[in-house]
Amino acid sequence: MALAAKRLAPRASLVVLILAAQLADVMWPVLVALGIEQVRIDPGNTAFTPLDFVAYPYSHSLLLLVVWGLVLGVLTRTHVGGRAAIPLIAGLVVSHWVLDWITHRPDMPLFPGGPRMGLGLWNSVPWTLAVELVMLAAGAWIYVGITRAKDAVGRWGFFTLMAFLLLAYLANLRSVPPSVTALYTASIVGVLVIAAWAWWVDRHRAVASRTD
Repeated sequence: MALAAKRLAPRASLVVLILAAQLADVMWPVLVALGIEQVRIDPGNTAFTPLDFVAYPYSHSLLLLVVWGLVLGVLTRTHVGGRAAIPLIAGLVVSHWVLDWITHRPDMPLFPGGPRMGLGLWNSVPWTLAVELVMLAAGAWIYVGITRAKDAVGRWGFFTLMAFLLLAYLANLRSVPPSVTALYTASIVGVLVIAAWAWWVDRHRAVASRTD
């Protein structure tokens, strides 16, 4: 979603778009580390993930993601495209809930303490891989179509970032975290690495003109 959104917000740095689309998962490991939200390692919880998301009302409820999305939109509007970009950033934040609603079992809260929803795509590994890998490929294709590399960093940095994301995704499919501490630590480090990588790559790419 973040890669594709570059077409709608060409002024926005890719790191801002990624942080918007992943804001729920940026907040979640921090809140778990602080003991505010809870997760349990439960192999077999679904076919795709060994995690039981016991409680994450502040990072993953629909209502609060709407709020966080509007806040992030206001805070980043001057770097994205003015007030008109606020709905885009808010939409990216909320899109995380929509996509998680499709993949998760019924554990996605509408609001803190409210009903939980989920269609359970993660109960099928083949269908999960098909949907999520196609989405990643489509996003990368759109991003490459709207930008061009300024230099070798812009060219190879982007493709290595995509390769890293793909390998990390496939590795998570077969791995079970040894502890909740290891899980949230790896999640926080992963967010920082991907954010820095995306910022670096995007600085070495430019929005392509219609004549490019």
